[in-house]
Amino acid sequence: MKRKKFIRQLIKDGYVLLRAGARHDIYINPSTGRKQPVPRHIEIDNHLARHIRKYLGLK
Repeated sequence: MKRKKFIRQLIKDGYVLLRAGARHDIYINPSTGRKQPVPRHIEIDNHLARHIRKYLGLK
């Protein structure tokens, strides 16, 4: 999955960028307080994308 597409989905679900790191960006949902690092690679493995979405409670 392309990183840009994955980030657009996170933003649509209410997540905002908390901080940008060298290798990962940290996204947070202000209403739930859940944080999740997202790698800064151009392509994110589909298995990792599913894992992140499941951890965050998204479909």
